Amino acid sequence: MTPVWWTEPTAGEIVWCHFPDNITPRPKPRPALILVVFDDDAPRFHVQVAYGTSQRTKTLYRGEFSILRSSNPKAYETAGLSYDTKFDLKQMIELPYTTEWFSVPPAAPHGQTPKLGTLHPSLVPAVQAAYRAVMK
Repeated sequence: MTPVWWTEPTAGEIVWCHFPDNITPRPKPRPALILVVFDDDAPRFHVQVAYGTSQRTKTLYRGEFSILRSSNPKAYETAGLSYDTKFDLKQMIELPYTTEWFSVPPAAPHGQTPKLGTLHPSLVPAVQAAYRAVMK
């Protein structure tokens, strides 16, 4: 089946992504944070995303930040997450924004799009620190 291109996303969106393992999409979709949107081939967009996981969210390493319900309820709500989640900027990848790599999340909170939610502005410093740590 030919992948379908999603409409233009925005940096800072948290999306439902089949984050790849080597070259193929993983069967289990997970949250990913869109860091950059590449519009050179618009209306076919590519995005740079960071890997999200609900595992070991309180143990952070270089290049990681968490969105925790208990410590920042507003950011957690804005993100549209179902579980505490940490994002690992050491695992960033550029992907075509298509149905091959992104799908509609359960309950489709934003309609028939891969969007779960948005990064809350209070978390921008944490993302910047994680990014700087990775780029050193």
